[in-house]
Amino acid sequence: MSESKKVVLAFSGGLDTSFCVKYLSEDKGYEIYSVLVDTGGFSDEELKAIEARAYSLGVKKHATISKTQDYYQQCIKYLVFGNILKNNTYPLSVSAERIFQAIAAAEYAKEIGAQAIAHGSTGAGNDQVRFDMAFRIIMPEAEIITPIRDLRLSREAEIEYLKSKGVDQEWHKAAYSINKGLWGTSVGGKETLTSDKYLPESAFPTQVSKNEAERVTLQFEKGELVGINDTAYSPVEAIQKLAEIAAPFGIGRDIHVGDTIIGIKGRVGFEAAAPLVIIKAHHTLEKHVLSEQQLYWKEQLSNWYGSLLHKGQFMEPVMRNIETFLADTQQHVTGKVHITLAPYRFYVEGVESSYDLMSPVFGSYGEMNNAWTGDDVRGFAKVASNQVMIYQKISELNQ
Repeated sequence: MSESKKVVLAFSGGLDTSFCVKYLSEDKGYEIYSVLVDTGGFSDEELKAIEARAYSLGVKKHATISKTQDYYQQCIKYLVFGNILKNNTYPLSVSAERIFQAIAAAEYAKEIGAQAIAHGSTGAGNDQVRFDMAFRIIMPEAEIITPIRDLRLSREAEIEYLKSKGVDQEWHKAAYSINKGLWGTSVGGKETLTSDKYLPESAFPTQVSKNEAERVTLQFEKGELVGINDTAYSPVEAIQKLAEIAAPFGIGRDIHVGDTIIGIKGRVGFEAAAPLVIIKAHHTLEKHVLSEQQLYWKEQLSNWYGSLLHKGQFMEPVMRNIETFLADTQQHVTGKVHITLAPYRFYVEGVESSYDLMSPVFGSYGEMNNAWTGDDVRGFAKVASNQVMIYQKISELNQ
């Protein structure tokens, strides 16, 4: 093993990647080129602190790559178009961003001519598969190095190793694994390792500080969030602004229970105020402006899209086909959605849209019909019931 072997490490500044830097550089003699891929989860101060930490750990070079806009344009907007919640609960916060981080890390490795790419995933979760798949697709010639997985290390063992190397940090923060991005924050810890416990209040990154109900109006244009309370924003800015407004209510917290890529059940806590409010608002607007069949087929393809994304299959060509369909359904998804936010909950009051199919011109549900007669409905019901009526009669004759 050559001391000059160049290894790119997907770096977050957390416990796992800190271990990888020390282990690969000091114990294995590799040159470590750390790369942090920002998908909307870091402030400028945090990015600077992580860079300083990378150098203090001993990396040869550290790079920060911003992918927030690409992440929105190439993925998040389709999660909104599809109203995608894994198992009707989880907005795929980490599932979605990991593939962008992995692709960017692999492209960086190819750019600098690295011989290997490393990540700090364990052998028990989904991220290992997502990183491995992206690395193999983008740079199949590179060796993939995974110290945590290969050594089967516990969190406690990593801490002890880092202490032995003279690394000092606030170890109590390592009790929870927190991954923050534009589309939400995942929270994993001791409570999520069992089936019967919920995360304590202190585990969530945003503490509840708002107690009085608040009304917000979201403006959508062709399915994209472009305004809040009559102020225009870019979609990325709107997501960030809505998170600022809604997260202090404790909205968007939950624990997702799902099937992992490797076949076991897993639990993860999350805080995703903006995604959950946006998806609910967007879906409500769609129910007013789309046809029955559009809504039906969107649901089928959206579930498929979310499942493939969760499994790390973002680069599968069929994903582009589904995105084309989802985007085409959004031509009339324009209007305002009024929402009330309150501690730990929210609800949609209603919508306003020039494309609203609840037009009183044609009738009011349960009240008045303007575009058809009772005889029209009577004839329709007779024809629509013919086949089942015939089936029942034939069944009776053969008893």
